[in-house]
Amino acid sequence: MVDHVQSLARGLAVIRAFSATEPELTLSQVARATGLSRAAARRFLLTLTDLGYVRSDGRLFALTPRVLELGYAYLSSLSLPEVADPHLERLAAEVGESASVAVLDGADVVYVARVATARIMRVTINIGTRFPAYCTSMGRVLLAALPPEALESYLGRAELRRLTSHTIVLPAALRAELDEVRGRGWAMVDQELEEGLRSIAAPIRDRAGRTVAAVNVSTHATRTSLQAARRDLLPPLLATATRIETDLSALAPAARP
Repeated sequence: MVDHVQSLARGLAVIRAFSATEPELTLSQVARATGLSRAAARRFLLTLTDLGYVRSDGRLFALTPRVLELGYAYLSSLSLPEVADPHLERLAAEVGESASVAVLDGADVVYVARVATARIMRVTINIGTRFPAYCTSMGRVLLAALPPEALESYLGRAELRRLTSHTIVLPAALRAELDEVRGRGWAMVDQELEEGLRSIAAPIRDRAGRTVAAVNVSTHATRTSLQAARRDLLPPLLATATRIETDLSALAPAARP
């Protein structure tokens, strides 16, 4: 391959030789792991040391935190949907239910990422689909994170329509529910948007701790009881939110959802 830069490939191979199980390696171990001669491995290790990616005590070599910049350069170029997508794929595969990420836009939640396993609503949910925030699990997570004055403004102007017999439509009752969501750190909505639809959501926070989005899992009431949702869906959902937050921490401050 004419354009293949062999020295770059070898340098990356030296970096990949280190792992969680072998964080420190001798020159001989690096040479053996990469297939390089000891002399070549030494040149690459010294170059990486000069650049600040490797440190050495004279016998053992180890990576420095500066290697994280290589991954951050990639992550910082991504948007929220691109960061979330692989985590949603993993979550949907683990629980066998559809998973989504949404942001708050005015009085609505807007879907920005989604992995669907089965259609459980009358309407098809796509990227850009909007639903009223007050009767959705992601909406409640996002509303609960609003500053008090912003929440009061929302409650003062929101049209709380009864979409099912379960929908909360009284501002005081919704305010009390949002207080509970804020306290426990997640929201469960049981058939308030559509009969038969249950969903559970968790916040996604940025590096400053601000809630910037929400992630949820949706299921059908005939398939998953409320107790089963808390037992089987909530733990992987919270773990997914944490993983997305970890990746988002590498995003540039100016990145947009």
